[in-house]
Amino acid sequence: MLDSRLPLALDGGGLEWPEEGKIAVYGPAADADLDGVPKDRAEIIQGFKPVYDVWAARGYGVSTVGEGPYAAALVCLPRAKREARTLIAEACAASEGVVVIDGQKNEGADSLLKQMRARVTVHGPISKAHGKLFWIDAPAADNFADWQAGPERTDGGFWTAPGVFSADAVDVASALLVDALPEKLGKQVIDLGAGWGFLSAHVLTREDVEAVHLVEANHMALECARRNVTDPRAMFHWADATEWTCEARIDTIVMNPPFHTGRAAEPQIGQAFVASAARLLSPQGHLWMVANRHLPYEAELKTRFAQVEEIGGDARFKLFHATRPLQARR
Repeated sequence: MLDSRLPLALDGGGLEWPEEGKIAVYGPAADADLDGVPKDRAEIIQGFKPVYDVWAARGYGVSTVGEGPYAAALVCLPRAKREARTLIAEACAASEGVVVIDGQKNEGADSLLKQMRARVTVHGPISKAHGKLFWIDAPAADNFADWQAGPERTDGGFWTAPGVFSADAVDVASALLVDALPEKLGKQVIDLGAGWGFLSAHVLTREDVEAVHLVEANHMALECARRNVTDPRAMFHWADATEWTCEARIDTIVMNPPFHTGRAAEPQIGQAFVASAARLLSPQGHLWMVANRHLPYEAELKTRFAQVEEIGGDARFKLFHATRPLQARR
């Protein structure tokens, strides 16, 4: 973990922070230990709203995008390879000094170290706790400019970006849900965990819909959704779907909830989405949902809704229609 490697690098390992200036910290997890980074000089770059809020609550300066220039930068590697390379390129472009990279071996630290050594002089690594920390001294924006990747169009014409769910193509589960949606959805619709906007784009083909609220915690995904969903009835909300509130009377919620933040499945995330849907819907509201077939959502749905039915799917995914939410606002 970062807290086991960074102190070793700073205490005799050869790494030194500059004496003054801001230090950008890209993508730290909510439980990351940043004791090795001066708090008054740290700027957290974090686009995932729940984690953004954690760091802001701790009194750190937090931004969704690093604008620089910074005196130094620390990149906490994400799982997605293209996203990791993009963060490294952004850090190199924004930092006027040392750029530190830290990550677990199962997050691609070894592979990235090898790739970076082929381009620049790399110091370290500090190897401990199944991970590595290494760094480069001089600004190296030109060396990694080709790693930079922002929003781009898929073959299907949609805008996506590295690190966004289903960045390469339309998600199969979402496509199943779209095919199952009825023609009439009501006036006010929420796309809970909207991603880059695939479900919302299809919901807005219905003329009776007056507004679609796209609620998404990933800032980059929501920026892609703004490009994909240009209908003036679309309303965009960068928010944690499990906590977000809405004043409108909601007729329908559509969702393909996430089921993990790490490598293992975490069904409690989808269960929290179900609870949020029941809270947001009107008493006669409808939930249309798709989920991986192996995930145990039926019990939560039956706890939160008076009527639940499985309406189809395939070998991998199941579709649900739930009505009469038991915790809807009255």
